[in-house]
Amino acid sequence: MKYLISGLILLISFLSSLAQGTSSISGKVVGIDHSAISYATIVLYRSVDNSLVKANFSELNGAFSFDKLEADTYQLKITYVGFKPFWSKTIEVVEGQDLTMESAILIEQAEELGEVVVKAARPLIEIQPDKTIFNVDGSINAAGSDALELLRKAPGVVVDNNERVLLQGKNGVKIYINGKKSPLSADDLADYLKSIQSNEIDAFEIITNPSARYEAEGNAGIINIRIKKDQGLGTNATVTSSFRQGTTAKANNNLSFNHHNKHLNLFGRYGNSLGQYRSYNLILREQVGQGFDTRANMVSDRTRHSYRIGTDLFLNEKSTLGFLVNGALSSGDWHNRSRTRIFPLTTGITSGYLIATNDMEQQRDNFNANANYFFEGVEGTSLSVDADFGLFRNNGSSYQPNTYLDASETSLMDERIFSSLTPTDIEVYTFKVDYEKSLWDGKWGVGGKLSYVTTDNTFDFFDVIDAEKIENIDRSNNFIYKENINAAYTTYNFQRGKFNFMAGIRMEHSHSLGDLNSAQSNNDELVERDYVDFFPSGGITFTPSDKSAWRLNYSRRIDRPNYQDLNPFEFKLDELTFQRGNAFLNPQYSNSFSLGHTYKQKLNTTLTYSVTTDLITEITDTFSREATFISKVNLAKQKNVSLAVSYPFSVNKWWSVYSNMTAYRVSNKANFGGTKIIDLSANVFTFYGQNTFLLPKGLKLEVSGFYNSPGLWGGNFRTDAMWAMDLGLQTRLFKDRANLKFALTDVFKTQDWSGANSFGALNVMVSGGWESRQFRATLTYNFGNTQVKKARSRQTGLEDEKRRVN
Repeated sequence: MKYLISGLILLISFLSSLAQGTSSISGKVVGIDHSAISYATIVLYRSVDNSLVKANFSELNGAFSFDKLEADTYQLKITYVGFKPFWSKTIEVVEGQDLTMESAILIEQAEELGEVVVKAARPLIEIQPDKTIFNVDGSINAAGSDALELLRKAPGVVVDNNERVLLQGKNGVKIYINGKKSPLSADDLADYLKSIQSNEIDAFEIITNPSARYEAEGNAGIINIRIKKDQGLGTNATVTSSFRQGTTAKANNNLSFNHHNKHLNLFGRYGNSLGQYRSYNLILREQVGQGFDTRANMVSDRTRHSYRIGTDLFLNEKSTLGFLVNGALSSGDWHNRSRTRIFPLTTGITSGYLIATNDMEQQRDNFNANANYFFEGVEGTSLSVDADFGLFRNNGSSYQPNTYLDASETSLMDERIFSSLTPTDIEVYTFKVDYEKSLWDGKWGVGGKLSYVTTDNTFDFFDVIDAEKIENIDRSNNFIYKENINAAYTTYNFQRGKFNFMAGIRMEHSHSLGDLNSAQSNNDELVERDYVDFFPSGGITFTPSDKSAWRLNYSRRIDRPNYQDLNPFEFKLDELTFQRGNAFLNPQYSNSFSLGHTYKQKLNTTLTYSVTTDLITEITDTFSREATFISKVNLAKQKNVSLAVSYPFSVNKWWSVYSNMTAYRVSNKANFGGTKIIDLSANVFTFYGQNTFLLPKGLKLEVSGFYNSPGLWGGNFRTDAMWAMDLGLQTRLFKDRANLKFALTDVFKTQDWSGANSFGALNVMVSGGWESRQFRATLTYNFGNTQVKKARSRQTGLEDEKRRVN
């Protein structure tokens, strides 16, 4: 039947072309989130008698056109599986006119068959020419999860033991929220991702080769977290409550509302999370003839409140003015207890113990404000203007007793107590403009961005003697960092037959100044940089048939150091381990190529090759006979070759399967002199699979799991294999207004991590784990009109800066 319909459409198109005019109609088919819909069926009717004139399919970018039309009045009907049919208004075409319609927005539909409601299900994974979409909304095992936990299941994504996100084995992933880049990084970013609950998330968009329109930062690419959107006019609200039980209990609650009418859209969200979290680390270090066997347990109590409120004012059919305020208040107490056995490597006999405690308190606040103007005119013209302000504050303190005992742990050998205060203030100002227009049978884009960032980091270090804090001026400092980046870009894409071409270039001028003011005035440092870079990007898509599509992409990217990583202060984790910043870190640059193929919109294969120079990474090195430090450095080069394959299929009507496999080879090279040489490579394999079973009475069962083979982490760590399996069950209640999900994660408690490092005179073996096995229950209830159209998904201007905040 599918081939018959396709044949009839082509036959009709051929016959109708015999009567040729000089006018044309063009447009684009998109979903409610404005993402392109390819291969939709578009039929052109003559209004006077409803006779069929021409038929066509939308292209990969959603575009369609009808040429050589006679002057007349027409109407379009657009259909696509799982969406409501779209009928256009009457279109009046005059002789010689080239008319461009506004985008046709298709809305998903649900069909009622007796008492059973069958909704067209999106595939778990969609492959598009420029990105991979991981649709997590329908996944039962997503229930009660947060964004960071869900990222562990995304194709090619790994979340390491420090909760940092890697894509195809590469650091430097940029996280976007609804097209807006997060300015947070490291611990702050992980904390923020944990505050985004699964019931809020529609999908992850994984973009490995972003175009020139995106900021050039992100050597590994971009992961855009798409927040759910609703449809229609009216008012609605959603309440979600989730309970998680691991070693300890945790809870998340969310309330969101949306009011949409012809004149405005008002929306908001409040969420909170609280709970106790536990983890452990085992570290065995060998350096300069000494051995250190550390066992550490971390317990943290965390509370977070997040908010988001905004409005879109519809000035007219083409113009929208929007305001958005969002932020979060979080606090936590961290209690780290460690016991280190110290022994000479020659005998292995214990010589003493270090009992260390690190009690930390932290208050993190962030506030963001955005004003946006959006105009969508005729002939594909659009203009977007954003002005943003961001404020990030982090107040931390720590108290760290270190007690040395003899081999019998009965006699006190020495005691050293330290304390520190670490306030950080970061202010971000950005302004950006994006403009698009149809030009020469294609789409031309141009834009620019101005950003100014200032950070103020204070590190006050104290020696505690007889319960009195005495400032250690050798280790105390104030680090002020200022940065100004001005960027401009242009892009152009067009269609020629079965080929789609895209090209762009971005220019960025960066000026930064790092000023380290030591408590000892003679130790001040000043680091200033000023440079201009160009970042080209391009892609070609070839669609020989509706069954096959090829795509080739290239991009050059940059990653600048995180603001805190530039601060050269030394922060003690315990008496024998500390972290150190590096004011002389250089940006890292990467060139990435990818070749992909899609068969029958199901079997997807992507081959990627990238080279990164001056790779910013973390290494562990020796400081003295006993102490080690963790620091960020630039490696000379990293090469990465990867092959990703995904395939969804249905075994029968009640059993569907999705699988994703990625294999890549990564190699790191650097020479720091002497025996400190890095020349490591690894062949890595990752797998994610999901089985979904439709059970009687509307129940749905899900069994999923992942496997990560041994690989590389950071600059010089080899990691061991890790895997896990999850179970989930879902049912709907109260005429589909409520959704109840149960999940058991990491059923066999195998999601622990381990690895080893050898660098110079240092050998380290580590392992650790967290509360990965949890029982979760999540209840979601929808009030009001469940088809209310939600807020616009728009990108603010300070997203790139958010990512770099520690």
